[in-house]
Amino acid sequence: MTMMGEVDSRYRRLQIIDGDAGTRRAVRHACEREGFEVVGSETGQEGLEQFDRLRPSAVLLETSLPDMSGYDVCRELRRKDGRVPILFMSPRTEEIDVVVGLELGADDYLGKPLRLREVIARISAHLRRVRMETQRQRSGRLEFKDLVIDMNERRVFRRGREIELTHTEFDLLQCLAASAGKVQSRERILNAVWGYEYPIETRVIDVHVRNLRRKIEDQPSKPFYILAVPGVGYRFANAR
Repeated sequence: MTMMGEVDSRYRRLQIIDGDAGTRRAVRHACEREGFEVVGSETGQEGLEQFDRLRPSAVLLETSLPDMSGYDVCRELRRKDGRVPILFMSPRTEEIDVVVGLELGADDYLGKPLRLREVIARISAHLRRVRMETQRQRSGRLEFKDLVIDMNERRVFRRGREIELTHTEFDLLQCLAASAGKVQSRERILNAVWGYEYPIETRVIDVHVRNLRRKIEDQPSKPFYILAVPGVGYRFANAR
C-alpha cells in the first residue's frame, strides 16, 4: 500500500548520501515505488554539491563515508539549511553515536540493517510535518517570561534575540509550550512531533530536549522551562 498520498508532490525529492551502492540501490527502489524522486550520492563532497543544486526535501545520510565523516556533512548541511529533515543511517547504534548525530542537528537516526518500510514511514512523517507547517496558518504568539514563540513565522526569541532552531526543535518546543503547565507524555510528544507508526527510542526525544534546553535555558542542567516528569514525559513551565 502506497504512503505517497500523504505527502504532497512538492515534498518528495530525497537525497541518499551513502558510500555503499547496495544501500543506495535498495533505498532508491523502495522509495521510488512510493512515488519519491531519489538522488544518490556516494561521497560527502558529492552529496554537499548535489544538495546545493537539487535542494532535496529530505536527506538520508550515512555516518561513515569514503571521503569524510557523515557528522561533518550533517554539520555543513545544517549550516546551509536549518530545516530540511536529516535522517542518519548507520550500523553504529550505541547511545554515544545516536547522541552525537542528533546533537549535530539531525532529526532522526536509523540503525542498519535498514527496515525499508520503516525508512519510508519515517521519511513520510517528516515530510508530512514540513508540509503541514508550511501550509498551516497559526494565530498569535506564545509569550513567556523571557521567551517569545512566533507561531506564524516559526521564529523564537529569547530576551529579544532570535534563537536558531531546527525544524524538529521548533515543533518540539511548540508541542510543549502550547500546553504549558500540563504534562506531556512521551507517546503524545512522539505522535505530535514525529508522527511515527513505529516505536522510537526515548533517547531520540531526550537528546532533542537537551538541545532545546541548551538554546533556551540560562542553566540547561537546571532547566526553568522544560521540566522532566519521571516515568511520564515533560512539562513546560507556565511562566508568563
